[in-house]
Amino acid sequence: MRWIYLGIIILFAAATIIFALQNFEIITMSVFGFDARVPLAVLVAVVYLLGAATGGSLFALLRRSYQGSRRRVVGAR
Repeated sequence: MRWIYLGIIILFAAATIIFALQNFEIITMSVFGFDARVPLAVLVAVVYLLGAATGGSLFALLRRSYQGSRRRVVGAR
């Protein structure tokens, strides 16, 4: 099973590198009145990392909340 996970990670990394190499055209992005000119691959990487950071934090918060509520319900019985 470990080899399957390793293969999936290698395929994902290769696809990401190919995407980055093919998408270096400059785009203009406007956010809150600010304009930024960045390569598309950089923008996608930044958005992905921000999503991963906030998604992981949200998942941890929900899990902690769920476990806390289960402890209160189990303790009440």
